[in-house]
Amino acid sequence: MCATGNHHHKKISKTPLIYFIMIILGVSFGLSDISYLQNFGVFISDIFIKLFKFISLPIIALSLIVTLANYKTEFSAQKIWQRTLLYTLSTTIIAAAVSCIFYLVIKPSNIQNIAAKEFITKNSETTYLNHVLNIIPSSIFSPFIEHQVMAVLLLGIGIGIAIRLIPEANSKQTILHFFQGLHGIFLIITQWIIKIIPIGLFGFITVTAMELKNGMEFKGIGEYIAVIVLANLFQGFVILPLWLKMNGIKPYKTMKGMFPALSLAFFTKSSAGTLPVTIETAEKNININPKISRFVLPLCTSINMNGCAAFIFATVIFLMQNHGIEINLSTMVLWIFISTIAAVGNAGVPMGCFFLSASLLASMNVPIVLLGIILPFYSIIDMIETSLNVWSDSCVAKVVDKKTEFSI
Repeated sequence: MCATGNHHHKKISKTPLIYFIMIILGVSFGLSDISYLQNFGVFISDIFIKLFKFISLPIIALSLIVTLANYKTEFSAQKIWQRTLLYTLSTTIIAAAVSCIFYLVIKPSNIQNIAAKEFITKNSETTYLNHVLNIIPSSIFSPFIEHQVMAVLLLGIGIGIAIRLIPEANSKQTILHFFQGLHGIFLIITQWIIKIIPIGLFGFITVTAMELKNGMEFKGIGEYIAVIVLANLFQGFVILPLWLKMNGIKPYKTMKGMFPALSLAFFTKSSAGTLPVTIETAEKNININPKISRFVLPLCTSINMNGCAAFIFATVIFLMQNHGIEINLSTMVLWIFISTIAAVGNAGVPMGCFFLSASLLASMNVPIVLLGIILPFYSIIDMIETSLNVWSDSCVAKVVDKKTEFSI
């Protein structure tokens, strides 16, 4: 037992060192005048962009299918399911909207405008009507082949709901097991990619350092991080407490009661890993009925990703803006909803939100080398996001418990 704990501690302690080494190597290769060193860094960056493209859309679609198809509605759980889904989607949309508001207020500056003209020219012929048309897939495989993000989200939602409505039990279980198995395969592949993410960091930093030589500026990175942190804090300390108060629940008493789970979520950066403590704390400290907590909290852990939605929105808009894509209010509103759906389809792996954002951007052919700059800061962001996710889960469970306490 102790040996395992020591091994885990050593593994964690080595991670910052590995990241530091890769950053130093990336900067050295990128700032050097040796072309084959620079080309090697670009080669590594290109490999990881391809890997993100490969894994992104299948993992989003399969996560949505398994999440939407996998929950049964027993006893009076149909109302509980409906309320949980309503509250989850509502709080997640609001979290993305809050991120949008802070983005509009802070207005992060561009870090670079590299290849902006080329990118705009390449995509200028695509109209909004074409975007809407592309949402409707011409075949089951075309969204994945053509990297149509919205079509994949629509397909995942449609298949997930359809599986729930299959009347024949054996057929339903067969198709569900198939998608669960396929989902498991892609989760394992995703874990493999995440294990070698420091190598990808080296490639992204190399390309970023090369751009620095051409006059790239860092001015906007602090503003971008401020958007995410402030959006998460505002959601956690203002929006969710106001919602609890509107439902006759004392918000800060509830937050104090959930503190053991929130602090564990902060340091583990895993809402799934915190789940047993979240359930126990919810039942003992804030008196949520076990029939509610043991149904709602596992469901929320899968689909209630307030922090993730805020991060996806800010990250996608920031990188699109930095590469010359026109960002207007309608684009932002569209991405509020895309971020919400994508957060629901989050793979539930370490660095899930970062990985999902990179995958969405790569699938749209938006350059993602700037994520190499963001990556060293992501650990702190991930801590705040995970705590917000668990806090939001707890709020949803408490409100559902309040609304259904007399009907169970």
